[in-house]
Amino acid sequence: MKVLLIDDHPLVLNALTDIIHTLDQGVKVLTADGPGQTFDLLLRDAEVKLVLLDPQLSDGVDGFALLADLRQRYPALPVVVMAANDQLADMVRAVDLGAMAFVPKRTPIGELHTALALVLSGGVYIPQALLGLMRLQPLGAGPGGAAEAGPRVLQPMVDGGAAASTAAAAAASTVPTLADQPRLSMATLGLTPRQTDVLNLLLKGLPNKLIARELNVSVDTVKDHVAAVLRALGVNSRTQAVLVVSRMAQQPGVH
Repeated sequence: MKVLLIDDHPLVLNALTDIIHTLDQGVKVLTADGPGQTFDLLLRDAEVKLVLLDPQLSDGVDGFALLADLRQRYPALPVVVMAANDQLADMVRAVDLGAMAFVPKRTPIGELHTALALVLSGGVYIPQALLGLMRLQPLGAGPGGAAEAGPRVLQPMVDGGAAASTAAAAAASTVPTLADQPRLSMATLGLTPRQTDVLNLLLKGLPNKLIARELNVSVDTVKDHVAAVLRALGVNSRTQAVLVVSRMAQQPGVH
């Protein structure tokens, strides 16, 4: 198997290469320092099975734009974003663009191995610490925290600082975090086999058009299935679906 590392820091590339070899000595590691080298390598070598991307490249290169380009040109190639920080906004942006994992560079080697193994098996990996910063809030929640029935929305937990009112802080504290939610399992979602197929392709970052092509159905049919999947998960966007399923996948004993 071949893995492509995209980073413009030689020391980081050397360290990541060593770490990957501890996972599997048979892995051949290729390196690129930007979009030009990346697409030249992928054009010449169809055996690359995994990409690790630093989104903070130098020389004005937008790593997130490169991620979007990779997902568009090579939708079946899983991309792991390895960031120097653990900013929640960067995690959400990476997942929204189709990354199969978001792994801060300070992640312990054992956890990195777990993340890469999960991605290679078709899963999505998000650090538990970052998932814990997401909260589930029902749509239509009023200022007092009461909510109408309806889909739930994932929102980042934010620190309001000294300017936050006592009432607002109290309302926020009543919103349960994902860790407080009942443990879910894929078997209890009630998805049809075709909806499950759509969910699997959605988790890989494929847009509706490519999902329709993969399943040989119309785009409108895919839209209907995606809507049903989001309802089953209690969310209202693809990014939220990825985060919820990632949480489920990382819970012991959940299938």
